Amino acid sequence: MTTGLDDLIAAVDESRMATTVAALAGDRFTGRRVGTPGSSAARDWLAGRLRDFGALVQMGEFPVRSVPEVYAAARATWHDGAVARPLVFGRDVTVHLASAGLPVAVRGDLAVAGAEDPAGRWLLVPAGMSFFDAYGHADGAAGLVIGRAVDADGWHYTMLAGPEPGPLPVLTVDLATHAAMLDRRGWLEADAPIRRADVTAANVYGRWDAAADLLLTAHYDGVGDLPGLRQPAAADNASGVAVVLEAARILGPALPGGLSVALLDAEEVGALGSAHHAAQLRRAGAAPAVINIDGAGRLGRAAAVEAGGPAHGLLAVLDQAGRHTGLPLAPGPVASDNRRYAAAGFAAAGIGAGMDGYHSPADMPDRVDPATLATVCRFVVASAWLAATVSPRISSLIGD
Repeated sequence: MTTGLDDLIAAVDESRMATTVAALAGDRFTGRRVGTPGSSAARDWLAGRLRDFGALVQMGEFPVRSVPEVYAAARATWHDGAVARPLVFGRDVTVHLASAGLPVAVRGDLAVAGAEDPAGRWLLVPAGMSFFDAYGHADGAAGLVIGRAVDADGWHYTMLAGPEPGPLPVLTVDLATHAAMLDRRGWLEADAPIRRADVTAANVYGRWDAAADLLLTAHYDGVGDLPGLRQPAAADNASGVAVVLEAARILGPALPGGLSVALLDAEEVGALGSAHHAAQLRRAGAAPAVINIDGAGRLGRAAAVEAGGPAHGLLAVLDQAGRHTGLPLAPGPVASDNRRYAAAGFAAAGIGAGMDGYHSPADMPDRVDPATLATVCRFVVASAWLAATVSPRISSLIGD
């Protein structure tokens, strides 16, 4: 048994996966935000790859409502009473997910929410004040200004899943700028070019056996490009897709018990692709074990594993596979599509092995480590093979 497994492990090609990451993160697919032409092009490209590996491929469309889009670079200028300072979009300022649209820049004095007359002013929201309270102090205000930390590369995070839009424009500025505004006040002139669209998403399904016992999943969507800013979505989650594709190439023709793959859309807007697929599987009476990869960009001390559903047997298999391939495992949150499958009653495990530049222009292919791709893929291949050929006899070291 292990001779056959080791032959499959030896077939893992890290350069092939690195090429997949670079392709998915390229200009052609424009960040892969759900419902965009770039996402559609990525979907077709992925379907072609699965067909090349001998899979029967199907698409699974589903609706997604109210996807936020920042359609122009936000324009903001802060005057502190002495000097006018243009704020750089993506670095100093961005549009908050809860913002109402404001297509034309509005000027107003800066004031503190809850402490001063809000009429016609941009209100600086103090740390710890909730949106509910801020709105309660904002009658007639021009908008709200929230302070938030930027990442290690100096970028604001882009989010697509979160609160519904409120009644006012909302801008996010970096913490240093927010503190300076509180200290020096002055005025702000800014717009908030955000809108929302109802779109059609689609999962890509590949299978090598109609009654496959194992399902490998990864989401292919990203948060999408911003005006003037490429957001390649390399680690999140072109890396996970590359691992699943490479594992499918190796396992599809060889795995006893069959294999199925789901490359999922709309994870970034609330894991809607996996919710759609899990409901389909339930209606069909299928019960595969699910291994989901979200982030295989740069391995630290161990890969994170989050299990849900009736996953005792699956965890034992993962433990065996980790020891066989030398991948350390540790319990940790993997807040991704695995949770949707687990919530639907399937044995599901999410695997995360690090990502740099999360949801920002810094998520570049050159920051995805090819050795991490190879390590995670070998682990997935071993897990799949052991699940199909061996009844787990070793208690899991990482719990249920």
